[in-house]
Amino acid sequence: MDVPGVRTLLDFSGKVVIVTGSGSGLGSGIARRFAEAGADVAVHYRASAAGAQATVDAINCLHRRAVAIQGDLMREEDATRLLKETVAALGRADVLINNAGAYPLAGLMEMTPAQWDEVIAANLRSAFLCTQAFARQAIAQGSGGAIVNITSIEAENPAPMHSHYNAAKGGLLMFTRAAASELAPHGIRVNAVAPGLIWREGIEQAWPDGVQRWLRAAPLGRLGLPEDVADACLFLASPAARWITGASLTVDGGVMTHQVF
Repeated sequence: MDVPGVRTLLDFSGKVVIVTGSGSGLGSGIARRFAEAGADVAVHYRASAAGAQATVDAINCLHRRAVAIQGDLMREEDATRLLKETVAALGRADVLINNAGAYPLAGLMEMTPAQWDEVIAANLRSAFLCTQAFARQAIAQGSGGAIVNITSIEAENPAPMHSHYNAAKGGLLMFTRAAASELAPHGIRVNAVAPGLIWREGIEQAWPDGVQRWLRAAPLGRLGLPEDVADACLFLASPAARWITGASLTVDGGVMTHQVF
């Protein structure tokens, strides 16, 4: 295998990237960052149509192509349609970022089976269905590809009121490793990024206690930004990570370095 030059490692010109859940927040930041690196982007959303269009408009301002695609990725037909519409609009699919998910609070003893099922489906089933659909397209193209699953530090460090989310993200971490093993013969690499607390508009007002506790716990002394996670995705999806698959990259300002006992 030829070793790419350093200057081209993060150049995604000519590549098409799908970012699920990119109508707002972290997903939108990831989508915009890939466009900055030269990629054309499929902006998936479930309900935030206006946010998805704003993301598309921002990408167009970077002189890259983008398309907004709506879908409930807990449904197999919608995951399949996401790939079909991406290819119809942008010509191919080279990178999948499985970012879509849900983050509700519910105590273990009060949680209903329906709440459990919804969070598992939103965070884990959706990633499975999109991975399967993307892999079929990548294999048909014959050019390999890269998948990055957005997990969480809660995949390894459980938080209260989040047993369903902890379980879903822990499952997604193991799914990353299993998919990496099975898809490697097709030239498809599968990795994960595990973020800590990421800044969003209004978080300081909505959760002041949590933000302050995070700032005290983070050795690097701040909340994460969407760009911090996006840059980790860029690395793992790029030729810079060409010999990396089945790995998880923690992006949390050092919070997980704390001794647990």
